[in-house]
Amino acid sequence: MKTGTADLPLHGGRAPPWLFRRMATLSGLIGRFIVEEYGRDELLRRLADPCWFQALSCVIGFDWHSSGTTTVTTAALKEGLNPEETGIAVLGGKGRHSRRTPREIEELGNLFNLPGWKVRELQHASRMAAKVDSALIQDGYDLYHHAFILTEDGKWAVIQQGMNPENKYARRYHWLGGVECYVVEPHTGIAGVSGSTALDMTARESEGCRRASVDLVRDDPRRLERMFVSGRTRPLEHWFGETYMLMPWNVDWERLRMIYEFQPSNYEELVALRGVGPATVRALAYIAEVIYGERPAWRDPVKFSFALGGKDGVPRPVDRRAYDEAISFLKMTLETVDVDENVRRRALQRLRRLVPP
Repeated sequence: MKTGTADLPLHGGRAPPWLFRRMATLSGLIGRFIVEEYGRDELLRRLADPCWFQALSCVIGFDWHSSGTTTVTTAALKEGLNPEETGIAVLGGKGRHSRRTPREIEELGNLFNLPGWKVRELQHASRMAAKVDSALIQDGYDLYHHAFILTEDGKWAVIQQGMNPENKYARRYHWLGGVECYVVEPHTGIAGVSGSTALDMTARESEGCRRASVDLVRDDPRRLERMFVSGRTRPLEHWFGETYMLMPWNVDWERLRMIYEFQPSNYEELVALRGVGPATVRALAYIAEVIYGERPAWRDPVKFSFALGGKDGVPRPVDRRAYDEAISFLKMTLETVDVDENVRRRALQRLRRLVPP
């Protein structure tokens, strides 16, 4: 198991059209090869691996240390993978495209003939992944990108990215479907620069705080409000020492009354409710520690292969001729279906000879 960190600073500009077209074609061909050689589940597993995804972005010619690594590579895969051909598709994307994910899941569910209950389950998975990385992990990175990868048999992966407005760095969050619990360490990996402090309500060490948060919202919200207000009489350093959280003083008490009427049975039900965001999660975590001594985890949960050059000329400019030869070679190999599999494999291995040293 390889672990490490990747710097993903904010870079201006966009991938030039001549390069993005090639990225979409090459990434689609690579994805198709993996599906044919190892199956769709293996492609999902690799995309959910931050290190492999980072390597893929470099193989297709993007920057190894740019926030665009995430957005451009997933956009290239979205364009390059043909769901009718491979049985796998990338949905969502950056900004407004991420908000179309539930509708795209429904549309693709119809294409893949998935039952209605499965479509609703997938939409719930998409919403929970976004909710967890925006509210349960409070690390200073605001989500702006959500890619949902879906196969024709209803399996999924998620690649999300957030941006820190202060240091101008990005952080990427990877998920693989089949998680046992959305609110207990559900990620396959998180790539980015490690920070000093982050509220992580998904950590196993936060289990007591999660239980206490549920107990609090199941109690009379008027009593909860009194507890919350009384906690303001002392500075947070009194309770937390060097570690403290920025408190949301404008708590939506009407929302808490609605949660009280719903009576969630567990923490996942609580955070799945509409309107339960970072402020509510922080407030409940604060009260749970002050009243019950149930401390949340403050450990930052955050946890690389050039082939054809990189967009910014690192380690060398993209070799367009070699890029086009690689694409042609992959297409030819895929379309030659009557060739023995071992011959195809050996031919693919010789592809590296096209890459400049």
